[in-house]
Amino acid sequence: HAMADRDPQDLRLILTRNDLQTLLEARASGAKTVGAILGTEGGHPLEGQIANLQTLYDAGFRLMGLTHFFDNELGGSLHGESGAGLSDFGRQVVDGLMARGMVIDLAHASPQMVRDVLAIQGTRPIISHTGIHGNCDTQRNLPDDLVRAVAAKGGVIGIGYWQDVNCGSTPADIAKSIRAAIALVGEDHVSLGSDYDGSVDAPFDTAGLAALTQALMDQNLTESQIAKVMGANMMRYLAETLPTN
Repeated sequence: HAMADRDPQDLRLILTRNDLQTLLEARASGAKTVGAILGTEGGHPLEGQIANLQTLYDAGFRLMGLTHFFDNELGGSLHGESGAGLSDFGRQVVDGLMARGMVIDLAHASPQMVRDVLAIQGTRPIISHTGIHGNCDTQRNLPDDLVRAVAAKGGVIGIGYWQDVNCGSTPADIAKSIRAAIALVGEDHVSLGSDYDGSVDAPFDTAGLAALTQALMDQNLTESQIAKVMGANMMRYLAETLPTN
């Protein structure tokens, strides 16, 4: 918040659909402003108290990954011991996220948690950073049928940049995963999912994104498909999901 207040031409926090539209219009006119959405990777900061969801919302958070690398009060993690689905508290949180127009992220959710979220009427989750299991058979990638089911509810699948989700760590490997994702869920449901958290082995930073564009061209993706993956799909999703005001 302090950075956005200090340098509004450089950074804008996206809280509503109107904020997003204003940013996109400014960038279309040549502005270099970066839009930022605050999120939490895992619902453990709620500490089992549903009132804390409103606290996060009031602080500007608009995205929540339900779990990260361990089970929590909401249910089971993809990496946890229980394999559990949504707890009763987790269902309360999902209802609260939908009511507020917050993004539900299943990137580290257990398969059963994914099924439970998808079974709730009105959910439209994303998988913010992942690979495609049929392309790279690792435990980090959810089964293909669940990825397809997320897309079928209108969600977006973000393809990560690191070894464990791509079975390789070059731009060509990432492009291959993106192509596999398009084959699995369709070109309208695939996005970038880098995972620039400082610990994974992404082969380039954002300054090197042209290398991925070239790799996608080498995979014979069309200009329209590349534009969708490079941002259009996620912008459409956010414009339809974020709070209206």
